[in-house]
Amino acid sequence: MPDDPHYLSGLDLSGRRVVMVGGGSVAQRRLPRLVGAGALVEVISPETTPSVSGMADAGEIVWHQRRYTDGDLADAWYALACTDDAEVNAAVCAEGERSRVFCVRADSGADGSAVTPASGRHGGLLVGVLSGGEPLRSAAVRDSILDGLRAGAIDEGRVPQTGELPGVALVGGGPGDPELITVRGRRLLARADVVVVDRLGPRELLDELRPDVEIVDAAKIPYGRAASQDVINSTLIEHAKAGKFVVRLKGGDPYLFGRGFEEVLACAEAGVPVTMVPGITSAFAVPAIADVPVTHRGVAHEVIVVSGHVPPGHEKSLTDWDALGRLKGTIVLMMGVERLPQFADALLAGGRPSGTPVAIIEDGTMRTQRVLKSTLDAVAAEAKAAGVRPPAIIVIGPVAGLAP
Repeated sequence: MPDDPHYLSGLDLSGRRVVMVGGGSVAQRRLPRLVGAGALVEVISPETTPSVSGMADAGEIVWHQRRYTDGDLADAWYALACTDDAEVNAAVCAEGERSRVFCVRADSGADGSAVTPASGRHGGLLVGVLSGGEPLRSAAVRDSILDGLRAGAIDEGRVPQTGELPGVALVGGGPGDPELITVRGRRLLARADVVVVDRLGPRELLDELRPDVEIVDAAKIPYGRAASQDVINSTLIEHAKAGKFVVRLKGGDPYLFGRGFEEVLACAEAGVPVTMVPGITSAFAVPAIADVPVTHRGVAHEVIVVSGHVPPGHEKSLTDWDALGRLKGTIVLMMGVERLPQFADALLAGGRPSGTPVAIIEDGTMRTQRVLKSTLDAVAAEAKAAGVRPPAIIVIGPVAGLAP
């Protein structure tokens, strides 16, 4: 006998009736993938978890609020016995056997006519693993396969070739830690022919690229050497039109003070297709890593993210600093280290109390991260004395004083 006698197959359940008996935690885990496959799921259970009942309220499933009775599998294509009652599960599977409906038994997989593999998705692939009744082993192997595919360590059957993917992918790399890039962003990065990268992009990921990938340094160092945005735009367009798949790897999220939409517009004007992959924004992720919540119940009802690219009063400034001074919530100031004295003075002049807590997180999510806690009236002097340098996120408001 083989270790696992099951025959692994893919079921097209779209538009087909699937019955799930039981509405507890097992159902909660299984339902999203069934719904995502387009199955017409009916749940039979006297009670459900809040998440399952929420899916019913949203119209994603039909919930029959009662106990299972013989005959409930009529016209079903697939069934799952997920209750905490072994007798009920056995009865469901017995009906499935009589009705020739494949049935999964959650509490005793060997006693059902079907089993649920440990599964996951990657780039159009659906990976499923069975291990003869060892679910932890199945999940571990599944995770290893998916990690290998996402990192490019496992050939996914379509080795990147010049021109295989269209145009440019604008990928947000997250706040700096290479593990905080999105799954989709990492997958596209592994398939790039050319990578145009910012200084704040997750640099460690470059070492995972294939040796033939061309890396273009578009580092924009604040108040220092900078690559012209026009040059970056033309670089993306030229490589894409040469038939190469280009990944524009940016720090944070490309659309939050990242000039990402400028690059999209330039590509669109040149007829180059763009895939947009949002990133975890540093504005919220960096404070979170430093135990500074940008909102907290009863403390802050608004969050304002402000660019420090130009100072208060500058002719190009679009920020109403007087209005910000009157607010009581959270201000997240990005690119604000160099002009911090001016920003603090503007907020104080607008009415912010001098003792308003301030947190500065430098090199957030990185090994060199450090945090400075201060108050609005003292932060400029204390930041200068501490030698704070960009990149840093500045959080102003009561939330900055919550962490121990």
